[in-house]
Amino acid sequence: MTNQPVTKTIEIHKNLYINDSESATLALDGSLQITENATKSQSNNGNKTGILQKLKGGILLVVGYLLSPLCWWNDLIINLPIAYGFGYVVSLWRSEWFFGAAIAGYWLSNLVGIVLVQMGTKDILQTTAKKRSFKHEIFSGVLTSTAYTAIIVALVYFHVLDLSAILPIEVQL
Repeated sequence: MTNQPVTKTIEIHKNLYINDSESATLALDGSLQITENATKSQSNNGNKTGILQKLKGGILLVVGYLLSPLCWWNDLIINLPIAYGFGYVVSLWRSEWFFGAAIAGYWLSNLVGIVLVQMGTKDILQTTAKKRSFKHEIFSGVLTSTAYTAIIVALVYFHVLDLSAILPIEVQL
């Protein structure tokens, strides 16, 4: 038996790129295996970033839930006072715009809540850093919030919901 070196030719594609944090190993069968090298400081930094991301996501989720239509009791305690305050501020400029501005304030508070819930959920559930589509989040939040607000306005308009105790104003539509 002679110890002669074995020569094998492998083909490497031009678009193969190895990052600084990766290493390539040639296996006996000729396959190229790329593994990620994480140093101790990189993995600790990743854990800190992951924990902070999940904490931020939890805060966004809770605040968004309280503002969103998903929370069944929030309208009386949170959203309607925000809507009333928004309407009041706008009515200081033009008094006949109060009701429309209150509806807009209600819609905006629900919109902000839905978008915050979406962002918080993604922060909590996402394990890898992916690029977020802020336009997509806003668009889906606008659609959901608009549908919910239209239903509530219709219920008030057809006197299914009576807000006279909360908003003691005469509204003529």
